[in-house]
Amino acid sequence: MCDQGNPSSARSEASEASSHDMDVPSGVRASRRTFLKSSAGLVAGGAAAHVLAGGAVAQEADAELRGLQGQRRILLKGGVVLTLDPQVGDFAQADVLIEDGKIREVRPNIAVSGDAAAVVDVSNTIVLPGFIDTHHHHYQGILRNVLPDGILADYFRDVSGLLTRAYEPADAYAGELVTALGAIERGFTTVVDTSQVSHSPAHTDEAIRGLRDSGIRALFAYSTGQGDAVQHPQDIRRLKPQYFASEDQLLTLALQSGIGFTQYWPLAREVGVPIVEHVVSTVTDVSPTILELARTGQLGPHVEFIHCTGLTEPVWQALADHGVHVSIAVPIEMQMRHGMPPIQKALDYGIRPSLSSDVDTNMAQDPFTLMRSTFTLQRVLLNERALDGEENLPPLLTARDVLEFATIEGARCAHLDHKVGTLTPGKEADVVLLRTDRLNVWPLNNAVGAVVTLMDSSNVDAVFIRGKVMKWRGSLVGVDVPRVLRLAQEARDGVFRRAGFRLDVVG
Repeated sequence: MCDQGNPSSARSEASEASSHDMDVPSGVRASRRTFLKSSAGLVAGGAAAHVLAGGAVAQEADAELRGLQGQRRILLKGGVVLTLDPQVGDFAQADVLIEDGKIREVRPNIAVSGDAAAVVDVSNTIVLPGFIDTHHHHYQGILRNVLPDGILADYFRDVSGLLTRAYEPADAYAGELVTALGAIERGFTTVVDTSQVSHSPAHTDEAIRGLRDSGIRALFAYSTGQGDAVQHPQDIRRLKPQYFASEDQLLTLALQSGIGFTQYWPLAREVGVPIVEHVVSTVTDVSPTILELARTGQLGPHVEFIHCTGLTEPVWQALADHGVHVSIAVPIEMQMRHGMPPIQKALDYGIRPSLSSDVDTNMAQDPFTLMRSTFTLQRVLLNERALDGEENLPPLLTARDVLEFATIEGARCAHLDHKVGTLTPGKEADVVLLRTDRLNVWPLNNAVGAVVTLMDSSNVDAVFIRGKVMKWRGSLVGVDVPRVLRLAQEARDGVFRRAGFRLDVVG
């Protein structure tokens, strides 16, 4: 979301949000205590997922999962493998060997002896790197879909101007957790979390804990606050040694101050973290600010700019000259009046963007939606220019281009391409298995095209993060889903009550 202006004051109908307005499934028990089961536990709801296939299939899946957990070597055998690494190549059928959380080998016919590895038949799947979302406000998971018809002005009024200010630390935890687990379920293995709920150090601590407990890989972009709500900018000095001291962990740290508050950028240099900022010149013209940052040598590959709508040609040239990363949130930008998503503008300047989902308040955090929106928008705009008789047009995006935006370009934007983004031997094993033997895909005729133009989250069969199985045969592993649902509902109710925000499920 854009965060550049001061949110306008809001007045919503005051009414308590009662739990019967939106019931969770029966049998859910209320608890704010720890609810993640041990990784050795069974997948919550796993048997139900296979009910039509019979109990034997469910038992087989459970046995398969038990065989994977705790194994230092896992051999994924016989899938279509898209490595996204041109040096390694792609394979119509090959194996992927994972060892100690890293990709060890990718090629056909890898052999292992005896019980040296857990061998899994992954035929009828596409094996590829995990999807990467380079900008999402994870704390807002408990506010999902509150603004299905909203534009930026509504967001500033109701979300950043009202509901966010009613968050307590426990609400930040619940929002972060439910969003991150939902991301894993859809096939994201890495996210950039533009949290913006750091009202106090306790809020920040709970947001980080929610990410950590989910098991996702994340770049946590610590927010110094926005507009007149700037608070605790110096707290990033505490966060780095307390939570992000090691380079060998799933969580890394960045700074976001708001593009109008770049006086805090030296803090990022001081603690050695990258910078993540929203840039929406259709709302506030930030071109002079960006050009000044370029003139004073403050732009570079350590900077990620989000949206980038309404920028002038000199600003685009500055971004290209300094290697700034660009994250485009196509569905949200189209829906919420950010301006035309600058896909072609970025490409014209040699910038290959990453993709991001932005806010659950308005649109799903879903890699397939992001890829198809990007693919179709760029093509329709160029196709219209062609139909109008224009010649010497830029090339149409291909399905492979867009798949790269959602994987390796996302890894570069999050400063994690040395670890993830491709299935390259030596990188960490963030891997997704997408089922092809489904009625929405079969028969498989083009693997890259199937991922980008045909599939949806129902095809996400398995997810590994650093070699650990997080989702298996369609269900999250080691997560007590009913307790997560209850936690999210309790947090939602509390925020709505404190904000005086009326819940109307059918309104």
